[in-house]
Amino acid sequence: MSAEATRPAGKSYEDDGGAGLRKVARVVLLDPEDRILLLHGHEPDDPADDWWFTPGGGLEGAETREEAALRELAEETGITDVQLGPVLWRRRCSFPFAGRRWDQDEWYYLARTTQTVTAATGLTELERRSVAGARWWTCQELTRARETVYPTRLAELLRTLLVEGPPARPVTLDTEIV
Repeated sequence: MSAEATRPAGKSYEDDGGAGLRKVARVVLLDPEDRILLLHGHEPDDPADDWWFTPGGGLEGAETREEAALRELAEETGITDVQLGPVLWRRRCSFPFAGRRWDQDEWYYLARTTQTVTAATGLTELERRSVAGARWWTCQELTRARETVYPTRLAELLRTLLVEGPPARPVTLDTEIV
């Protein structure tokens, strides 16, 4: 599905948390205009097989999900001036990417920033081959989008977030298997 599937060299799939699930922290990053930042990803060998997704990735070593969310955001976007908020959503997903299947347990954190210029300076080799850029989207643009976006209900989830605010506790999203 995306460059979210990268991990440090030498770390095996079985090391990614119990039951074969890779622990992932994602960021729902909003700017002062309530636009959300999404990354544009594609299969490394097929740029036509593309989608949009939130910044984030797998935990490294003993880091917490919050630490992973901030690290991944900095690596993938260059944005470090953020206020990390609560976990909004949790989801399990399974998808093919770069010749293998990835099974993930994802937590989506709300974050706010005034920094809107992005610079992906900390990408891994696989991410450099599979991330084509970043874009700020309004909720309306996301609702009208014809492109593939993950999670698939992101436009609806964002609209609810902007109208109602963060949920009292994380919402468990439907499992997505691609």
